[in-house]
Amino acid sequence: MTRTLRWRRLADSAALRLALLWAGLSFGVAFVATPAKFLAPTLTLPVALDVGRQTFRLYNHVELGLSLVAVLLALSATTRRRHALGFAVPILLVLIQALWLMPALDARTLLIQAGQPAPPSHLHAVYIAVEAVKILALLAAAAFVSARTRNLSASRGHAWMTMPPLESA
Repeated sequence: MTRTLRWRRLADSAALRLALLWAGLSFGVAFVATPAKFLAPTLTLPVALDVGRQTFRLYNHVELGLSLVAVLLALSATTRRRHALGFAVPILLVLIQALWLMPALDARTLLIQAGQPAPPSHLHAVYIAVEAVKILALLAAAAFVSARTRNLSASRGHAWMTMPPLESA
């Protein structure tokens, strides 16, 4: 096996792990840690909002870094286009969060922390929906990359059945 092919297969494997790690991080931050902090009876709303704002700001930076790694792995993978398409939706959603959703949520949080009334908003519901779609897209990307990697690992025949080489007469 050539060195380049080995590197590309390593990129395939790393892309699978990245997608699963990213999905797990997103689930943990958005659907476990954040709701849990609001269950603490001694944590006031302004403090909880400040902790949440800092958490999501930091996590958004982490996700931008994960997006960069995903792009680099896609460029190095055996099937670049398939990997790029697999990570396109999560990367697009992270950019939407970074450029529009997080600043809008930050402004709303700062109003509440300052004691001013904030107008009704669906931004938190939008954020939850974006996170859910992102996690599903990452799991789909993991399945996609995994299936493609299994198909490439079979030397002959289909991925589920390896055919022995024909004997020379």
